[in-house]
Amino acid sequence: MATWFDEARLDDAGVLDTVDLRLRTLAESGARVRREAHEAATATAELIAAGRDGERPRAVIAAGPDSRLLRAVLEPWCPVPFVAWPNPGLPGWAGSLDLVVMLAPEGNDHGSASAVAEAVRRGAQVVVACPQRSLVGEHASGRHVTVLPTVTGDQLATAVVMLDYLAHVHLGPQADAASVAASLDDVATECSPHRDLAVNPAKMLAIAMADTNPLVWGGSVLAARAARRLAESLRRTSGRSAIAGDAEHLLPVIEATKPQDVFADPFAEEPADLRPLLLILDDRSDDPAVREQTGTLNAAAARHGVRVETLETDADAEVARYASLLLTGTYAAEYLRVGLVED
Repeated sequence: MATWFDEARLDDAGVLDTVDLRLRTLAESGARVRREAHEAATATAELIAAGRDGERPRAVIAAGPDSRLLRAVLEPWCPVPFVAWPNPGLPGWAGSLDLVVMLAPEGNDHGSASAVAEAVRRGAQVVVACPQRSLVGEHASGRHVTVLPTVTGDQLATAVVMLDYLAHVHLGPQADAASVAASLDDVATECSPHRDLAVNPAKMLAIAMADTNPLVWGGSVLAARAARRLAESLRRTSGRSAIAGDAEHLLPVIEATKPQDVFADPFAEEPADLRPLLLILDDRSDDPAVREQTGTLNAAAARHGVRVETLETDADAEVARYASLLLTGTYAAEYLRVGLVED
């Protein structure tokens, strides 16, 4: 069965109506951030006011399966040792001098509940962002335990709530919910299904990826995290082997690409192999190493005839830039799903 891409479907109101729920969920990303910030505001203020006279913990441990997003934000900033622990339980050394933080958007993961219970047993200070009436919430009770209540089940919105607290106690960078939500709203407007593909960055990116296997790269820690999440979305929506990785992992794929046959018959019954496309997520990092790697990837792509697309953002803060890049890419992944047709 052959699969081809029909770009006319991206502006077909009838077709877009069939995926309205998925696109509406993306469009409401900013609203979910605002709602979570509002729900957790009182608990966050009380937690900050009850702080241990500004005393810093010995270490910060981000526990649970969603710890990788916190790591991407906090590792370059945290003034005390920081550990992301997505595995079950906690590190053996974690104890009463440490702060354990956890994102549990759904709150029903048994491993996360067990980690919280273990942190309570060891006497650690614990801050959990989760629904109050949930499995994790039930285990989050103790003298040094605080629940930041969440209601949407959205990972990013839940992370913003936690990061806002950590910024207030000087353990992480500013993660202003209003800024993140505004950036998400801007993306939702630019990538709206009602916006013509000629001026819609997500639809144009979907068209660019239509006949390719994307290689997604982000140079900074946060952009790399967004690249991995986006590659997951692309695999899910297209069934193709989209991959994300460090520059040294993607370079061999680019360099192994054969030159395109300019004499190939575009109407041949046998479909041509999908060529790679390098998708760069640019979060305006000024790190010299990132600039050097960007140049290396672009040069390799030019030598081997690999198309390059760059996704940029105008957001003014790190977390907002991450959110903007990821949401734009996720819109593109959904439009890719819309345009792919099986004969």
